[in-house]
Order: sequence, then structure tokens, then C-alpha cells
Amino acid sequence: MELFLFARLHARPGKRGEVQRAMFEVQGPTREERGCLSYGAFRSVRDPDEFYIHSRWKDLAAFELHAALPHTLQFLSSVEPLLDHPLKPTLTEKLR
Repeated sequence: MELFLFARLHARPGKRGEVQRAMFEVQGPTREERGCLSYGAFRSVRDPDEFYIHSRWKDLAAFELHAALPHTLQFLSSVEPLLDHPLKPTLTEKLR
């Protein structure tokens, strides 16, 4: 079953550029994963410190593999100290 990930990232003051760089560094390797159907990075038009990641995954196994890969773990360890809140991605399924 296809899954969708939504993640909100809000940068600490002065950390906007670093958050954006981290998001772009992880997107290339993520998009190359076999189970990744899409990856998008977004910034709020009302709050330039607010970012979102939306990705689509072939199935739960593909996402779980992604979550354990070195580029994902590096992204999490580098971005979490730049945020003003705990990072809590939400894995979802489409309502039918």
C-alpha cells in the first residue's frame, strides 16, 4: 500500500538557511531510492522559517528502509538541533 509522509520543520532564529540546505542535501539520495515515488521540499509563504517535506513511498518496507539509511540518519541528526520543536514526521495512507 502506498504511503505518504508529511513533516513540518520550523527553524530556530537564524537557522533558516541551514535547514533549507539540509533538506536539499537529503533530497537527491532520497529520490534515488527504489521505493521513493516522490520527494518534495516546501517553504511557507507566510513564515519563511517554516518548511515542509512531503514524500510518497511504495510501501511500509520502502519507508522503513529509507528511515535506516545513512543519508536519512545524517539528515535527522543535522537538522534536529536547528529546529525550535521536536521533529515528528507523520506517515499516512490515502483515504479511499
